[in-house]
Amino acid sequence: MSPIGSRTCTMTRRPSSLAASHGADKLALLRPLRPARNLTEEVVARIAEEIRKGRLEPGARLPTEQELMKAMGVSRTVVREAVAALRAEGLVTTRQGSGAFVAADASRVPFRIDPEGLSSIGDVLEVMELRLAIEVEAAALAAERITPERLVPIGRALRDIEAAILRGEGAINEDFAFHRAIAEASGNPRFAQLLEFLGRHVIPRQSVRVSIGTPRAQRQYLVGIQKEHGRIYEAIRAGQSAEARKAMRTHLTRSLQRYRGLAERHLHAG
Repeated sequence: MSPIGSRTCTMTRRPSSLAASHGADKLALLRPLRPARNLTEEVVARIAEEIRKGRLEPGARLPTEQELMKAMGVSRTVVREAVAALRAEGLVTTRQGSGAFVAADASRVPFRIDPEGLSSIGDVLEVMELRLAIEVEAAALAAERITPERLVPIGRALRDIEAAILRGEGAINEDFAFHRAIAEASGNPRFAQLLEFLGRHVIPRQSVRVSIGTPRAQRQYLVGIQKEHGRIYEAIRAGQSAEARKAMRTHLTRSLQRYRGLAERHLHAG
């Protein structure tokens, strides 16, 4: 995240004053929203951008609910949900009877990866490398600390992936559940929390599936991945830490190689 700039905030006054003194370029926040899949997310993104670009400085008061509703064409519920989300991210604070204000330490927002930001194969590769650093050790710890109770969710997720493949689906959610179950089985809740924090986009398979072509080729690709999952599961079940570490590293490294191959094909095609 880029730090907040040092330009003087102009959003503490009414929109009419803003327009009169600083011009339309300062009014990026107060303009109607485009039709979107999720209006709350759009409002959050709009306000967050103003904060990160320094147009809303620490301590600045956000426009009122009524002003935001009118300017963006959204409901009070959408505005309130957006402010709550911004507060959860540490970007704004609220004061009873006074409204919402940019947080004093808004530049120190929590680390997060926006799935909408994963627009290129290079972005996906960066996430895959991050997963490699985290999940290899989580798998090793899961094998060291495995219990029958901890093994059950991993096995269930493995079967769910298999069922999704048989239905002709991509098994994105099931894949995430498998990796999350392993993180939870590590006995260290921070692994699972970080994996959940990264979000479900850490299973960025869709672009590869599309590039593969035929349904049969896509199915073969998924079956190959499932075999890798099976080796990870067996190593954890047997309590073999070194093998679990190796199997997870192999699985994620191969995923990296698949995406690098896709990147090269796109480069040559361009």
